[in-house]
Amino acid sequence: DFRLYIVTGNIFLQKLLTGVFSCSELLCSVHHRRNSFSIFLKLNQIFTLVFSCKDGTLGDGKEGDTLTGPCEKGKEGTIKYRCISGKWETDESHCVLQVIKDLEKDVAVIVLVVQDIPVFVAQLSTATENNTQEITHSSANVQTIVEILVKVADLSQNIIINKPVMEVCTLHRTDYTSTALLSAIENISSRLTNANFRIFIETSVELNRTVTNSAFYSGIASLPNATSEIQIPEIPVNTPITVIVFTTLDSILPTRDTGSCGSSKSDVRINGDVVVVKGDKTINYITFAFDITKQSLGNPQCVFWNFDLDAWDSTGCEAKPYISEGIETGKITCECSHTTSFSILMSPISIYHIALAYITYIGVAISVANLILCLIIETIVWKSITRNDTSYMRHVSIVNIAVSLLIANICFIIGAAIAEQEQPTSVDHCSPAVFFMHFFYLALFFWMLMSALLLFYRTVMVLSQMSRAKMMAIAFIVGYGAPLLIAVITVASTAGQENYISKRNACWLNWYESKALLAFVIPALTIVAINLVVLIVVLYKILWRGVGAATQPDEKHALVVIARCVAILTPIFCLTWGFGIGTMVSQELGIHVVFALLNSLQGFFILVFGTLLDSKV
Repeated sequence: DFRLYIVTGNIFLQKLLTGVFSCSELLCSVHHRRNSFSIFLKLNQIFTLVFSCKDGTLGDGKEGDTLTGPCEKGKEGTIKYRCISGKWETDESHCVLQVIKDLEKDVAVIVLVVQDIPVFVAQLSTATENNTQEITHSSANVQTIVEILVKVADLSQNIIINKPVMEVCTLHRTDYTSTALLSAIENISSRLTNANFRIFIETSVELNRTVTNSAFYSGIASLPNATSEIQIPEIPVNTPITVIVFTTLDSILPTRDTGSCGSSKSDVRINGDVVVVKGDKTINYITFAFDITKQSLGNPQCVFWNFDLDAWDSTGCEAKPYISEGIETGKITCECSHTTSFSILMSPISIYHIALAYITYIGVAISVANLILCLIIETIVWKSITRNDTSYMRHVSIVNIAVSLLIANICFIIGAAIAEQEQPTSVDHCSPAVFFMHFFYLALFFWMLMSALLLFYRTVMVLSQMSRAKMMAIAFIVGYGAPLLIAVITVASTAGQENYISKRNACWLNWYESKALLAFVIPALTIVAINLVVLIVVLYKILWRGVGAATQPDEKHALVVIARCVAILTPIFCLTWGFGIGTMVSQELGIHVVFALLNSLQGFFILVFGTLLDSKV
């Protein structure tokens, strides 16, 4: 809006003023609408022109000032203006159509009875239909309409809502009021009359009110873009059931779940219809078959909207593949133990996750190959290197560490294949793999503990003598008995809640619902801490006080090898499974890649530091 006229000699220049300018000794004239003024500029000085807003209605103000003004005719509310480049520009608008505002006032000051509701909702419907363009482009209008619906839903818990009321109620969409809208719909649907009727609202909402005449209910959405199926296998006869299906609500409801700390998660989408189910009597079991909207998404989670947590929640719901006539289809089956608003959350499947799968499979295969090679070498040299008790127990520990990790890695590959092929992961197929992984990964740590305790026993308690048979009995009881006990207790404590395995499409212990993963984390970290303490004590004994003159050279050699093995493998295992735990609580690709690489090197490190770096081997 401002033009700077620079006059010097016989030359007249004009250019657009940006607010800050520098010029030589010139006379500069500034013209703006009704007023103009001149500034005499000194050489090499920089001047800032402060724009001012003048308006007969809104008043005057400086650049950046704000003020509140009235809405235009036919609307009620306020508009916030900001002075920008000499003009009062609209900053925020809280204007609501007068007809909508009047309806909001009516519902606030009067108590509606059942006879009034059809008339009132009809007026609201007419107002929205006559002003569709204005409403859909104004968040204030949409929010006011949703607030009206919420108030109607809360007016009286005893009002019975019939078919005519629902026929005239047209719903529009908004972002931040979508959950209030969902709550209002649930409240309204719970007070419908006990009559059978089916209503279609536009092409994206279906309401079906049914009074069952049998102990089994089955329904399929009839909307053009919806194919959701609802089945209630055990239901009291003559129970009124209300089913509402939304095909567009997925695009406006937030995607946060109970594991995302109240914020919307960028890596998940609502990938199906939103279905509201209400029954006048208690329903303990219900199944849904959701058609996948976007095939590029995976890792489905069956969820319901938890109004107490203000987030999607998967408690009481389980996702399974949809099987029709023995063949898996593209749908997802959700089995839930309650009724409310349901949908499915899914994550994008990117090329990075495909690459990660290859890294995982190749890495674990390398680890398996190294472990097999380790066992072969141990078999070949066994008789030559196990002549004293210390060396014998050291190699027994290494063999059992290798065997435990080998079996655990095989179970890992099986579990990964199950999780990849079965989305969502099948509890029946995945649970055995998780049990054996849990057991043998724990056995790996407990055998590392036995190596450390053997080192402690032979260096600190030099006067104590224990037979080989007794040491073997203790080692196997601790090495396999303790992990078995922990694994069995974990299964028993989580079986009834069906929270033993992860519900995030991974064959591993559950974290979000039951914290079953702690049954691996706590023992592993405890053993790491014990091993580090033992290592410090033993190193002090070996380096500063010696291991005793009575100790044979072969036994000294074995003790040094054990110390080196424990000192290197304990931090490596700790670091590897630190990142492994990170993969359960984070979707960052880097953490998954580092864990896959470290996991693939576990077998290599056992081969090198447990076997190959032993000079006697």
